[in-house]
Amino acid sequence: MERATIKELSEAVIRELERLGYASGTITMYQRLYQKLLRYGDERKITHHSSDVCHQWLRDSFGIDPTRVVTGGEHTYKRDSYLPIRVCQCLTEWQIHGCLALKKQGKLAARDIPPQFKEAYDSYVALCCEAGYSERGTYTRLNRIKRMLLFFDQHGVSSMQSITAGKISEFFRSQIELDSRTVATMLTASRVFFRHLYRKGVTKENLSEKLPNVKANRKFRLPRTWKQDDVLTVLNSIDRGNPVGKRDYAIMMLITRYGLRSADVKTLKLSDLRWSENMIELVQSKTRNLLRLPLLRDVGWAIIDYLQNGRPHSEYPEVFLSCTVPIRPFGLNSCALNAILAKRVQQAGVRIPSEIPKGMHSLRHTLASVMLAKDVELPVISSVLGHVTSEATSVYLHADIARLRECALDPEEV
Repeated sequence: MERATIKELSEAVIRELERLGYASGTITMYQRLYQKLLRYGDERKITHHSSDVCHQWLRDSFGIDPTRVVTGGEHTYKRDSYLPIRVCQCLTEWQIHGCLALKKQGKLAARDIPPQFKEAYDSYVALCCEAGYSERGTYTRLNRIKRMLLFFDQHGVSSMQSITAGKISEFFRSQIELDSRTVATMLTASRVFFRHLYRKGVTKENLSEKLPNVKANRKFRLPRTWKQDDVLTVLNSIDRGNPVGKRDYAIMMLITRYGLRSADVKTLKLSDLRWSENMIELVQSKTRNLLRLPLLRDVGWAIIDYLQNGRPHSEYPEVFLSCTVPIRPFGLNSCALNAILAKRVQQAGVRIPSEIPKGMHSLRHTLASVMLAKDVELPVISSVLGHVTSEATSVYLHADIARLRECALDPEEV
């Protein structure tokens, strides 16, 4: 809607808010602010929307400077200042994109690919699609390449042909604080990226040959797990008298009882719940293998309680949805489940040691360790966790301290 009037844009935004199911009180507040903006424009004979007009309105009517950068020592804007800024953002979003952004993008996602690298990046995107990588796998690979290209741009690299082994080395030195396994995966993604560009003729030199071959050692670090009592305390503290509590409890039950990956919980469909067979059947997002799990009684009742008394009415096929408008499934790459766990841990008053990870994936590790302690065979643990081979599960053998003690040698006997 180029050169749209403020009135046209505000009416379109209000219709979209109604379609998304925003509360009537919220829509009324938007309408009142748009009426104030329209009156402001009429007094100055301004009819068309622009960011400059909105910024001036915010300054003149509310004393808000939306361009001011708040430093650590300054106070942030009060909550009352949020809505006037947001109604202006909605006008701009609708004018440019014809939709309203659901959430603020992360720092990396919000930055555009430097134009001198755009063609090469798009070519790599096409390669990922042709290779059949999972959505999550493609997302992480592209993020690694994007981070590197942004670094090159900041250091004056003007084209793909200008990239040298020295520049690549500088980039990886800047990532030295990362986990060694993370650096190894970044090297792998970069090697595929540069090999692809060489084969396509984008670069004259095969820069992939300049990258060292580093094999990530996945066994040097023991899985760090929760105490089982802490897990139970968090679960039992969840208030299941409201829709959010019912949803969060069902999500955590799926992860603590089955060790499902967060991505598989977020994409779990209503059709995956085979009630007649008393089974959960899903295709794993990481391995794309079919996983069939018996529907445990406590998990089943938790899901039923959420579906009957907590899940918003929606046409989405996903089981778990947001509880705030616009109602939608969780984003595959969002950290929503980790945020849920962090909130529930805080509410439960449980203190988790600093060295223990606080994400949902740590509960998956905890389940594996508990099963091992109960003498469950490794192939069974592998099947429950959805590992392709038992080798991926064998790392938990090193975490069974009680059995390691049984293997200890007496120095005197030696």
